[in-house]
Amino acid sequence: MLALWIEAEKAVATGQSYKIGTRSLTRADLSDIAARIKFWRGELEALEDGKGQGMRVFRGVPRDL
Repeated sequence: MLALWIEAEKAVATGQSYKIGTRSLTRADLSDIAARIKFWRGELEALEDGKGQGMRVFRGVPRDL
């Protein structure tokens, strides 16, 4: 996801909007993209540092009383 948001930032940096004939395209705000990049970088750093929530596994033994 981080790589996708970085690519989106590059696309917005080259042009916020453009028009071809009657069609037009307006990309997302750069501030929104920057917020998502910051979020995903934080998630990635947490996972690399081992601070992520991760998966918890519990074990149970069924018993017939």
